[in-house]
Amino acid sequence: MSGMHAHAQELPFPTDGRGNPRVEHLGASVDQMIYEFMEAERIPGMTLAIVQAPYITRLVSYGLTDIAEKRLASTKTVWAVGPISQAYAAVAVMQLVEAEKLDLGDPISKFLPDVPTAWRAVTVMQLLQHASGIADYRAQLGYDVGKDLSADQLVALVKDVPLAFAAGTDVAQSATNFLLVATIIEKASGGSYRDFVMKHQIEPLGLQHTVFASDLATLKEEKIAANGNKHRDFLKASEFVDPTEHATGYTSALVPAHAVACKGFSDIWASAEDISRWDIGLAGSILIAKPEHRALIFGPTTLANGNKFPAMAGWQFFHHKGLMDIKGTTPGFSALLSRFTDKSELVCVTLLANKEGIELTNLSRSIAGAFGKSLRSDMDERRLYGQESAFGVDETMARVEADLKRRGIPVFAKFDHARNAKEAQLELRPTQVIVFGSPKVGTALMLGEQSIAIELPLRISVWQDAAGSVWAAAPRVDVMVKEYGVTNDSTAQAMESLLQEVIGRACVAY
Repeated sequence: MSGMHAHAQELPFPTDGRGNPRVEHLGASVDQMIYEFMEAERIPGMTLAIVQAPYITRLVSYGLTDIAEKRLASTKTVWAVGPISQAYAAVAVMQLVEAEKLDLGDPISKFLPDVPTAWRAVTVMQLLQHASGIADYRAQLGYDVGKDLSADQLVALVKDVPLAFAAGTDVAQSATNFLLVATIIEKASGGSYRDFVMKHQIEPLGLQHTVFASDLATLKEEKIAANGNKHRDFLKASEFVDPTEHATGYTSALVPAHAVACKGFSDIWASAEDISRWDIGLAGSILIAKPEHRALIFGPTTLANGNKFPAMAGWQFFHHKGLMDIKGTTPGFSALLSRFTDKSELVCVTLLANKEGIELTNLSRSIAGAFGKSLRSDMDERRLYGQESAFGVDETMARVEADLKRRGIPVFAKFDHARNAKEAQLELRPTQVIVFGSPKVGTALMLGEQSIAIELPLRISVWQDAAGSVWAAAPRVDVMVKEYGVTNDSTAQAMESLLQEVIGRACVAY
C-alpha cells in the first residue's frame, strides 16, 4: 500500500490550471468560495460552469431554486440570464450581416420607418454600441415591471424623450436599443426574433436547456405534492428524471420577484452548461463565420469622434489581454459570463444566481484565479477589496471622484505617486490614491477604538500592474475593525458597502 501511495504522489498532475485535481485560490476551494459568498449575500441558489476550451471542466449547482417548494438547483435548471441576452441579439445581427440582409451602417429608419424623427439617422451599429442616445424605457415613469407591455407601448414611453447625446458621440446602456435591435432582426429576417435566435444559435449547438421567457410554460416541470413537498412524477415518467425546471427569482428581501422579459435585452433563460456551450461556439466560425465580423462585436466601441469606449453590445473589455465579460441583473436574478480568450488562458466562468442585485465580478475572478496564476489579481484579496477596471488609471480615478462628489462625500486629498516618483528621478507605473470620508461616520468607529484613527479617512487606490491591467482597491473595513476590536458593525458595514459601490461604479463601462 505504501508503494501505491508513493506512486500516486508522483502522478504528473499540474499545480496550476487544467487538470489540477485540487483547484483553489487563497487556500479556498471553488466550492468553499461559493458557499461563503452565498451565505454572505443570502442567495438561495446558484450555478457555476467553467470552460477550459473546448472542455466544460466543472459544472455544479448549489442551494435552492425555489425556497417555498424546496426545489434543489441542478445542472439542468434554467435561470434568467438578464443582460447576457444582448450577446445573443448581437450574434443574430452579425448573422444577418453575413447573409447580406442588413448592414451595420444602415439607419434604423430603413427597417422602422415610423420611429421618431430624432432617431431616424441612428444606425444599427450605434444601437449595438449603446451609442444611440435613446432613452431607456425602464427609467420612465410609465414603466411597470409588473406589466407585460408590447414593443409599441415601450417605445411610446420614450419616443418624446430628447436624445441624451448626439448619436455616436457617447455611450449609455439602454434596453430600448436592444428592443429596436430585436425588432430590426424581425424585419430583416422576415420572422420572429425568438425563432431566428433559436434556429441559428440554439438549435445548431444542440442546446436543450435554453429558452425564451415566452417558452417557460412549455417546460415539463416536476409538480410538487402539497403534503411534504415530495416529488412524484419521476416515478412514472422519464422526462421528470433530472428535469429541466426554471428557477424562481428573488428580491433583496428574498420575496419572489415578478419575472420580466425585456425583448432583445434580457429575455433568455438558460442553464450554465448551455451558456458555456454557446460561449465555446463564439470562439470560432460556428456562429459567426468571418473573424472580422466577430471582431466588431467582441471589441471596444469606436465612436464617431474616434474615441474608444471599453464596451460593445453588453460586453465589457479590460486591459488584461483577452478578458471580456457580460453581466447584470434583472428582477429576481443576477448573471455573469466572464471570458479569458487569450490563447494562453482560454478560461470562461459562468455564474447564475436567483437573487437580484448581486455583484458577481469578484467571485468570478477568484474562481478563474483557481485555474491559473495569470488570471489572479496581484493584490492581497484577504485585506483589500478590488476590481479590475475597464478604464485607464486617470479615467478610473476621475470616475471615483465624480461618484464621491455625487454622493456629497468630501475629498480631503489626492496623490499621484507615479508623478511624485518621476520628480524624484524614479519610475513607477501609474498609481494614484484618493482620500475621503465623513467625519460623522469615522468618529463613530473611533469612539469604539480611538487608535483606529490611523486607518481613517477612507482611501481608494488605482494602479496599473506589470501586465497592464488597471485595478481599483480599498482596505476591507470588516478586516480592519476586527483587528482593532471595534464592534460597531452597522457603521463598518455601511463603509464597506460604500467602498464596494464606488469601486464597482468606477470600474465598469455600464
